[in-house]
Amino acid sequence: MPTFEYEAMNQAGQEVKDRIEAASTEDALALIRSKGFYPTKLRQKGGKKAAAAGKGGGGAPGAKKKKSAGGFGKVKTKEITQFTRQLSTLQDAGLPILRSLRILEQQQKPGMLRVIIRTVADDIEGGATLSEAMASHPKAFDRLYCNMVAAGETGGVLDVILQRLADFMEKAQRLKRKVVGAMIYPIVVITFAVLIVAGIMIVVVPKFKEIFKDFNTALPGLTVMLINISEWFVAGTPPGWVVLLCSPIAFVLGTKLLKKSEAGRYGLDVVKLKIPILGNILAKTAVARFTRTLGTLLAAGVPILEALNITRETSGNEVYGRALKSVHDEIREGESFANPLRAAKICDSIVVNMIDVGEETGDLDKMLIKIADNYDEEVETLVDGLVSLLEPIMVVVLGGIVGFIVVALFLPLVTLINSVSGGG
Repeated sequence: MPTFEYEAMNQAGQEVKDRIEAASTEDALALIRSKGFYPTKLRQKGGKKAAAAGKGGGGAPGAKKKKSAGGFGKVKTKEITQFTRQLSTLQDAGLPILRSLRILEQQQKPGMLRVIIRTVADDIEGGATLSEAMASHPKAFDRLYCNMVAAGETGGVLDVILQRLADFMEKAQRLKRKVVGAMIYPIVVITFAVLIVAGIMIVVVPKFKEIFKDFNTALPGLTVMLINISEWFVAGTPPGWVVLLCSPIAFVLGTKLLKKSEAGRYGLDVVKLKIPILGNILAKTAVARFTRTLGTLLAAGVPILEALNITRETSGNEVYGRALKSVHDEIREGESFANPLRAAKICDSIVVNMIDVGEETGDLDKMLIKIADNYDEEVETLVDGLVSLLEPIMVVVLGGIVGFIVVALFLPLVTLINSVSGGG
């Protein structure tokens, strides 16, 4: 009968190593669990590790089917953040990782995340590590997340790493909500304004056009322009209302199409960074994101070259991603971090100087986190300023449009009154 070597956790959370004889991997797991242990690793003596770590699904025949049962799309970041915070708390309390996952699985509402947690727990029962099991679910746990967890497992500080991950995701979500919330008001106002103007062009202006036909007088230039716009809007080739309706859809589809290629993403990001005011916000957001990501990874003990690769992939901006790749290559050749970053010209000089100081003092991770905190505050200030600036701009623009329509419609009436008064 085959002999299996295993590592497990007992009820008190202590590590247990032993051997056991069993006919198969499933029987070995059942015997270990019957002793009240939580298996973390299982290996057949003289053979391969039983239950393919992050690949196979915990040695259970149906494990792969479970992984695909979660549905489509990604799990919400808010749910992952909450799960990470709760798992950190349970680990800090000293509970075995498997028991912690089972508790959190029961607490989750039915859905994709609950299925994923169950599958991760099954994989760990089959001998996989937590990071290996999570790596099989990229819709929930990205490369940054899995590498952080792996670093925590290696260093024996998983609870601390999970807490840092939760803090990282909460700050990123808070900043995202701030930016999105600031954009809601102007988008709603502009949408209603466009709908009202479209209604005037389709319904009101044609009626005035019929009235003006009875005047038998030459119409002012502004009125002729308004009538031409209205006619194009109703019966143009293509009609203006079709152009107005399809333009946002075409813009979104075109943007998604461009994002499919690296050159397209790079071009879009270059254009975004050159937009007045908004470009500055996006640039500072990108700096805050990559410095916080890199600082968190370095603090977790991830080697700097690997951390730079992960940061580049999760930067969210191709311009900064390419610059970080250049920094990575220079560091691999023996250069410091600050010099290639200075040459890339993607950051303010103060950022480069702070990184330079962090390298010299050996506190690069802490310095990167400080940079991220400072830039998050600057982004919040800029967003508030942008909202304050957008309000008067929208009032002026909408007032100009309404004023043009009113003047164009009433000028013929003034002309008619003058002609009647002159004739009288």
